[in-house]
Amino acid sequence: MTTVIAFILMFGLLVFVHEWGHLIFAKRAGMLAREFAIGFGPKIFAFTKNETLYTIRLLPIGGYVRVAGEDPEIVELKAGHHIGLEFNQQGKVSRIIVNNKSKHPHARVIEVERADLDHRLIIEGYEIDEDEKLSFEVDPKAMFVMDEKETQIAPYDRQFASKSVPKRAMQLFAGPMMNFVLAIILFMILGFIQGVPANNALIGGIQPDSPAEEAGLQAGDEVVGIDGEPLDTWDEFTQIVREHPEEQVTLTVERDGQTVKIDVTPAQIQQGELTIGQVGVARAFEDSFAKKLTYGFTQTYEWGTLILTNLGKLVTGQFSLDMLSGPVGIYDATDRVVQTGFMNFLMWTAILSVNLGIVNLLPLPALDGGRLLFVGLEGVRGKPIDPQKEGIVHFIGFALLMLLMLVVTWNDIQRLFL
Repeated sequence: MTTVIAFILMFGLLVFVHEWGHLIFAKRAGMLAREFAIGFGPKIFAFTKNETLYTIRLLPIGGYVRVAGEDPEIVELKAGHHIGLEFNQQGKVSRIIVNNKSKHPHARVIEVERADLDHRLIIEGYEIDEDEKLSFEVDPKAMFVMDEKETQIAPYDRQFASKSVPKRAMQLFAGPMMNFVLAIILFMILGFIQGVPANNALIGGIQPDSPAEEAGLQAGDEVVGIDGEPLDTWDEFTQIVREHPEEQVTLTVERDGQTVKIDVTPAQIQQGELTIGQVGVARAFEDSFAKKLTYGFTQTYEWGTLILTNLGKLVTGQFSLDMLSGPVGIYDATDRVVQTGFMNFLMWTAILSVNLGIVNLLPLPALDGGRLLFVGLEGVRGKPIDPQKEGIVHFIGFALLMLLMLVVTWNDIQRLFL
């Protein structure tokens, strides 16, 4: 149950922050944000505030912000359509009843001759069996009612496509950007709670009954060499130890101003499909206020660089597709992380936030990066790509991403149960 709660909170936070970025910059640009959704599929919970429908949906595989103009919300009113009109106190059309007009006895029924709900905001037509042509001004926030479902109209100046290239690009980039901001904040919190990990190979603690304890290592020891070769960082130290399971190594250690040699044999540990060495020491932490302030930025940069490197290896075939994880794999990893403590869970959340930001910036159809690519092409060409062609590309990209998700999820299930 603890893992389930932790996973839901983590998933909700990552998606909420990402979509909140899209939402805030859409509203700042004057776009009509129709829906802010966490998850996909059937609605579990929903409410409307300030023109936006906020929903929590059943399937925890992402989220979205629907902005007016990005998908067809309102059917075109063609000549000959019979519609009902309701008016506000200013005499403007406040509700457009497309069907089921009998349920709206106070609506004024007309036959449409022409309607423009994008630019001029007018509806022209005739009352039934009358010859006098009438013209009605439409309120910019009028409701379009079809099958008793209300949808606010979106004049062109409230639509995504009406905004400048920089505003649209910022709205798309805002989601990944907020994931990076979240990661920086979480890493910074970690730094202030537990301190900043020392860059040098300084030992902060010794696990009981470990090879390190048996060899006589102590907290405060600094490892400056292994097997006669000097080393400068904790990462170098752990890498060499991992590479020598059940093989004795000689550590050069500085202790209380003196240099001593200590022989230790790393224990053999199975980590997934890998066999690694481990001596049972914990990294020391520094209590530097300046380093705590910068820790969020440095860790976000370092993890971002590592994720990009691994993505490059995946593209070049150095990494197999089997190494990718979907929701099932992430849940399993979260379960293991939760068991090691809150600090590690916080770090895991920060790492996933960096990962989510980077993956969404990849120039692939249906992702933020793919849509940014089209906006960038428009900026270079000076005119937009045909919306229908762009829509087809994003639809195909989304279908392929869903297929990849199924493959990755199947691989996760095989690793867990087969």
